[in-house]
Amino acid sequence: MLARLSNFTMVEQQIGSLRTAYAATPTNLKIVDLYIVFAILTALFQVLYMGMVGSFPFNSFLSGVLSCVGTAVLAVCLRIQVNKENKEFKDLPPERAFADFVLCNLVLHLVIMNFLG
Repeated sequence: MLARLSNFTMVEQQIGSLRTAYAATPTNLKIVDLYIVFAILTALFQVLYMGMVGSFPFNSFLSGVLSCVGTAVLAVCLRIQVNKENKEFKDLPPERAFADFVLCNLVLHLVIMNFLG
């Protein structure tokens, strides 16, 4: 019982430290994080919908999920490039990182539309 209590307090301390660390995160990174969560939740809703209703046009379902997942991956790449604490991309201006994000999203969605038929 005592070991369970100490584990619980350790988990509470970890969650508290994560909250304080995330509170110090810049606003632009929090916006990108929100976008990533939205893209992943959209993909999960599509999977749940397919499970309930069915997947008659399977290529449409696959296109929607891959579009959401691909957008989330590109947003993670944007977050890595825009983060000021990342030393690898310190010479890369945020405008260039956003332009790369937009261009890659355009290519991704052109491929997705081509897959739809």
